[in-house]
Amino acid sequence: MSAEIEAPLIGVSRHRLAVDGKGVTSLVAFHGCTLRCRFCLNPHCLVPQRVSRRVTPRALVDELMIDNLYFLATGGGVAFGGGEPCLRSEFIEKFRALAPPRWRITIETSLNVDSRHLERLLPIVNEYIVDIKDLDAGVYRNYTGGDVARATDNLRWLLSHDGMAARVIVRVPHIPDYNTPDGVARTIATLYAMGVVNIDEFHYRLPQ
Repeated sequence: MSAEIEAPLIGVSRHRLAVDGKGVTSLVAFHGCTLRCRFCLNPHCLVPQRVSRRVTPRALVDELMIDNLYFLATGGGVAFGGGEPCLRSEFIEKFRALAPPRWRITIETSLNVDSRHLERLLPIVNEYIVDIKDLDAGVYRNYTGGDVARATDNLRWLLSHDGMAARVIVRVPHIPDYNTPDGVARTIATLYAMGVVNIDEFHYRLPQ
């Protein structure tokens, strides 16, 4: 018999409201990411020594059951972030199969992953919060170290499915020293043209 799948975590944050999707949520942050963003909110997700623990899907469901009543009463559930949670698509698939069916599953992602992960997640994720950064290829690579084409291809693929536009929120930041107000406006116009309907435009607040 093969060993049960495990995933490395950098932390679990409970009782979050109106920041990770609908209702009361618990944010599960995975270790590991495909990008190297300059102002990363969780840089420890890239440091091997900062894995807080490893869990199985069953153990995580059991741990989060303490908030089952909050989830059911508010229409909330579990938000997976990181790091890049789509890299743990097999883990999330098994978690979904074990968790109460009314728990809402949200993914906070850059979409800069192999498309096979999104194919696995499509039937089980209720909402996607997509961190696009900027659609200019040069700005994106300079800030993240990655290729924006993979993210936009995956976003188009998601939006091609019936009803998906209503389930995707795209976050577009103003990033000091990296993009410009005009560039942000172009990114937003392109996203609307692609079929995105929910856009969260905001400004990075950097430490002084």
